[in-house]
Amino acid sequence: MTTNDSTAINCVWVLLAAFLVMFMKAGFALIETGMCRAKNAAHTMAMNLLVYPLGMIGFFACGFAFMCGGVITTGDYSPASNFASPLSVGGSADLTHMFTVGLFGHTWGLLGHHGFFLAGLGSNTAALICFFYMMVFMDITATIPTGACAERWRFKSFTIFSLLVGAFIYAFYGCWMWGGGWLAQLGSYAGLGHGAVDFAGSSVVHLQGGTLALVMVKLLGPRIGKYGESGRPRPIFGHHMPMVLCGTLLLAFGWFGFTSGSTLAVSSGRIGLIAVNTALASAASTLAATLFMWKLYGNPDPSVMCNGLLGGLVAISAACAFVSPFVAFVIGAVAGVIVAAGVLSLERRGLDDPVGAISVHGIAGVWGMLALGLFADGTFGAGYNGVAGNVTGLFFGDHSPRQLFAQCLAIVVCIAWNLVIGGGAFLLVGRFVKGNRVSVEVELNGLDVPELGVSGYPEFLSSFSDEKISSTKSRINF
Repeated sequence: MTTNDSTAINCVWVLLAAFLVMFMKAGFALIETGMCRAKNAAHTMAMNLLVYPLGMIGFFACGFAFMCGGVITTGDYSPASNFASPLSVGGSADLTHMFTVGLFGHTWGLLGHHGFFLAGLGSNTAALICFFYMMVFMDITATIPTGACAERWRFKSFTIFSLLVGAFIYAFYGCWMWGGGWLAQLGSYAGLGHGAVDFAGSSVVHLQGGTLALVMVKLLGPRIGKYGESGRPRPIFGHHMPMVLCGTLLLAFGWFGFTSGSTLAVSSGRIGLIAVNTALASAASTLAATLFMWKLYGNPDPSVMCNGLLGGLVAISAACAFVSPFVAFVIGAVAGVIVAAGVLSLERRGLDDPVGAISVHGIAGVWGMLALGLFADGTFGAGYNGVAGNVTGLFFGDHSPRQLFAQCLAIVVCIAWNLVIGGGAFLLVGRFVKGNRVSVEVELNGLDVPELGVSGYPEFLSSFSDEKISSTKSRINF
């Protein structure tokens, strides 16, 4: 096979993987809508649809430039991305513009600044494929808060905030991890293993989305009726569990685009292992979450089965290329338990997350990053982030523990960035649209008709009496 043939096949492979990730949007839409009540079905589904073009437009305008504008090289730093190798067609070295700072004798990458509106990159195949692949990853992050904030998030606020995620919030941390930025450089310049490593998005995609969901849920407050006068949480059941189960299976299918696709090359000898690790982690996490709920409450909760499966997929995403199948199974099993326990714990602490997004994406994302620092077995990763030798965790020879420290630092930075910037942006959007949350009347009657002008299930539409709305308002402090 010639070099041109190999490059063409790799390009097709990355695009196919990106198409799989894009198809995950359908899975998210089904899960979130099914977990919500019928009166909010159209609103929740519409957010899942519109977040895709909104996030893409923001990423097209400036997010891609900020994240990947300097992805190939930053000063004396070795290439931070594999895009330079398997997809080097059309002059991939165009993505070399990075804001940097000189410190301790090295040039640290802060933020890319080339590729706004893809200007000048229209004939650069590598850059265009890089944009598309990174865009669908970003859009998953932007989607995560739609489930956590469902049933009370004003549609105007949602549209503006989703644009900001694609344009700014996601891109900065994404640059530091995947765009040649300073977290990736910790290995080359500070001797911390291979720097912060996240193969397929446990932190870049999921921990970012989970943290955004956390701060937004806290600022929005719980749904009306979620907590009694004593503060004890009450169950608010979704309207369509088969929809949730179907959406989960769609996400499990699309997830192979996340993990196996992140090899960026068909010729990678790691694709088979990554696919198996992904599947095993999801199986172990599903079983662990099911058994946890069965033991605790006497029956297996289908919604927790789904959250367990997704938590395992989130957790294995960072380490899928660096661990053995048995370790992937262990990572998934731990994820299943902590996700199920996390959903219950967060609910008891006043965080009303209808779909469990904070636990699935946030808690499991933290575990996934830590798991890499603990279990990377030193058989893969030579040259990753410009560091010689393979990626090695604490239990397999990195006794310093340098790699684990880099992972912990990335976790802290990711959470802090999204809490402060994401929370600040959410508050500013709320001021601009005069409130992030819908009124009491709208929330009680359902968001579909007041916010969208159409009901998801017209035959189920019902109205509350003015007296009931008034009495509810008198008992709620907004």
